[in-house]
Amino acid sequence: MSTILPTKSKHVHLAIVGAGLAGLSCATVLGHAGVKVELLEKSRGVAGRMSTRRESDWQCDHGARYFTARDPDFQTQLRQWEKDSVASLWNTPIGIYENSQWLASPSRDLRYVGAPRMTAPAQHLAKSLTVNSSHTITHINHVEGRWHLTTEEHGYLALKPDWLVIATPAPQALQLTQSISPAIRMLHDQSKTQGCWTMMLRFDRPISMPFEAAFINEGILSWIARNNAKPLRDGPEVWVIHGQSQWSEEHMDIAPEIIAPKMIAAFMELGGPMPADYRIHRWRYASSDPHFQPGFHIEPNHKLGFCGDWLHGGRVEGAWLSGKKLAEAILLKM
Repeated sequence: MSTILPTKSKHVHLAIVGAGLAGLSCATVLGHAGVKVELLEKSRGVAGRMSTRRESDWQCDHGARYFTARDPDFQTQLRQWEKDSVASLWNTPIGIYENSQWLASPSRDLRYVGAPRMTAPAQHLAKSLTVNSSHTITHINHVEGRWHLTTEEHGYLALKPDWLVIATPAPQALQLTQSISPAIRMLHDQSKTQGCWTMMLRFDRPISMPFEAAFINEGILSWIARNNAKPLRDGPEVWVIHGQSQWSEEHMDIAPEIIAPKMIAAFMELGGPMPADYRIHRWRYASSDPHFQPGFHIEPNHKLGFCGDWLHGGRVEGAWLSGKKLAEAILLKM
């Protein structure tokens, strides 16, 4: 799909805070339009919650579980990712555990994953972009038509972009922009962001469960999956388990060493064995209200935009669409 581009877009400098899928999608569209774009990412790598934990001899997708493609534009992007061998269909049957019994999921959605790990699509997009890693933005200010940015690691930046895009979870967007944006508080509150406790369980040998991936609809867990069941995953047997959203949010500030035994015990109650080793991760901003879908938010007077999955239903597809739609809206304002 082509976009009619304003000639002056080629003289505009824009910075994006956050190199998850929304930020990368936004940067890709703007870059194709000739806008000079730089991404500022607090982590060492891109992908946000489309993440993979890598240890010495094993790995595990411990963020986004999988993604679907319902929007025609995202389906086009997915076909390109498949062609470029960075995404693959995940055919594993999905189960449901509720009322103390296992059932097959009635959903017929096609589910996809990054290949050979969940980060692959985001890393593929980032290859053609300027990404500044280890840049944690701590303060922003809008002065005389330019954005002034301060980082935790590098102090005040020489970079002074015309436009600024915030592609972070809602609470981080609020913290950065609440003194500037008149709308961010309302957007934040409507998104209803919640955290998630996640564990990666390593076993010395393959284990047997009724399903290799399942939604858990009772107790403190919400999802379990065998990472090795995904395409192109090898190495030791590893399962990922996610805490239920409300339980995770209520226990977000509890010490990991207290949370871990509770989650392992819940997994064992489902029939799983004790792991040989494990890792635990606290996602403070993991999910949002799926019904809240403004798509993106733009404030042309400040030349400020917001995108992210939290503005588009909370899914991987929503993150990509949010970034794309924001970029198109910015181009129309240039």
